[in-house]
Amino acid sequence: MADNEVLGFEEYVRTRQDALLRSARRLVQDPVDAQDLLQTALARTFGRWDGIADKSLADAYLRRVMINTRTEWWRARKLDEVPVDQLPEASLEDGAEQRADRALLMDVLRVLAPKQRSVVVLRHWEQMSTQETAAALGMSTGTVKSTLHRALARMRQELENRELDARETERRERMDRGQPQCAA
Repeated sequence: MADNEVLGFEEYVRTRQDALLRSARRLVQDPVDAQDLLQTALARTFGRWDGIADKSLADAYLRRVMINTRTEWWRARKLDEVPVDQLPEASLEDGAEQRADRALLMDVLRVLAPKQRSVVVLRHWEQMSTQETAAALGMSTGTVKSTLHRALARMRQELENRELDARETERRERMDRGQPQCAA
């Protein structure tokens, strides 16, 4: 791999690592396992980085690698069942994080045009194929694909903007309270 490709990969990882870690965190419950998953995916992607012609699709490529890796881990896990005299206490998560994520997603969907929103919902929530989505909406499969691509890019941008706004708000609040700024 050429030096400029290595530098390009390093820059990509530097700028996208937080978002990719969030994706990994949604695939596996344990934060340490999520970090391991991301590192494994990055190591696998590094060897193929120069083969990714459209670097704007690198996030999608890496997420697919993470999903495949998680599936490999799941299939390879060893199931140890140990009989016990008493069942352990059942623990219930309050689901607050899931509800917050869902509320954020619903809010971000509102920035999309109705046609884009329909395509995203049918493809990702309803898990329809491209052909099924096209038939349901009365459009060609190519239109579904391009509309979905633009809609997801718009949603990503909106999430990034909100994250930047939240960081700026947090920074201002720290300044107002007289707390020193953290070095990033």
